[in-house]
Amino acid sequence: MAKQSRFAGKINIRNRRASYEYEFIDTYIAGIVLSGTEIKSIREGKVSLGEGYCYFNGDELFIKGMHISPYKQGSHYNHEPTRERKLLLHKRELRKLKQRAAEKGLTIIPVRIFINDRGFAKLEIALARGKKLHDKRQSLKEKDLQREMKQPD
Repeated sequence: MAKQSRFAGKINIRNRRASYEYEFIDTYIAGIVLSGTEIKSIREGKVSLGEGYCYFNGDELFIKGMHISPYKQGSHYNHEPTRERKLLLHKRELRKLKQRAAEKGLTIIPVRIFINDRGFAKLEIALARGKKLHDKRQSLKEKDLQREMKQPD
């Protein structure tokens, strides 16, 4: 039986605005290339996905705008909080994502970051289409209806 990381399942940081602003078409789980102090900050939960977005540079996928706070016990080897980070996916996933992202109105956004059972930081990304104002209102109405149906009288 594989040994489970003590951080697995504890770190689950979501981009809550993403589901309000975008309609998800497809989701993927990607690895992230991190430095030593970045993973320590992620394990402390010091991450913000709100301003993040993904883009292609050649055939590689990068995330920009994801903020990982500097590690408190880090020395002069600490990382830059908003640097670009490479995302790791299979080649066929990258090809498919690149083709779909080239379509008008589609973008790639980070949805959540978590630590898997092996102790690696993973990023869930989504191919998404921006919602119009009336779509956002409809989403809020549906959410309110769901909440009312759940509440006991």
